[in-house]
Amino acid sequence: MSVIPVDEHLISEAKELRDQLQRFLREYEFGMREVETKISILRDEFTHDHAYNPIEHVKSRLKSPDSIVEKIARKGIDDPDFDRIRAEITDIAGVRVTCSFVADVYRLFDLLTAQDDVTVRTVKDYIANPKANGYKSLHAIIEVPVFLSTGALSVPVEVQFRTIAMDFWASLEHKIYYKFSNQVPAHLVDSLSDAADAAAELDTRMERLHREAHGVPQRQLAPPPPPAPRVVEV
Repeated sequence: MSVIPVDEHLISEAKELRDQLQRFLREYEFGMREVETKISILRDEFTHDHAYNPIEHVKSRLKSPDSIVEKIARKGIDDPDFDRIRAEITDIAGVRVTCSFVADVYRLFDLLTAQDDVTVRTVKDYIANPKANGYKSLHAIIEVPVFLSTGALSVPVEVQFRTIAMDFWASLEHKIYYKFSNQVPAHLVDSLSDAADAAAELDTRMERLHREAHGVPQRQLAPPPPPAPRVVEV
């Protein structure tokens, strides 16, 4: 039985790379927690002081190493290192906020991004300008400070705001495309488009009902566009 010699140097390099990756991902995890805390505070403040909770639920996710590698390949990033990945990939940490109504989406976006320690990098408003397939959501890449033992670090986090109807449609669309490996039959694509229209109509009707039931003037619920200086369309 032959014995394969162990290269201690290679093992040491592999361990160092593993540790660097773990530190790299922790930075994004901490940034994600900061955003979660900010949203949680807004939710509690609305619940206790305004007797109204505009947030239905919040989900967070951190990209896996495999997902990061796949995105590096899709973006054609040559010779990637951690600094290059930080600069090129801005959605490693993500938080999704599902709201009751479209007006709540814009209201929460404004409240979150108005905070002094939040910097807005990009905004893509797929509610005002839906994707061709009917997808609607408000996407923002924001930066929040994370204070480590080594000092302060600014971490990008992708925050998606959408209504319950938008979230349900997006979840179903994702499952269908996954089922067919992105080769979805034409009749299902058409049905998804119709469903997107129905979801938008449902959002409008439910918001109207809410406004009438609670006596809220329409002007208070109308979704204002994101402030122009903060919007960057790609």
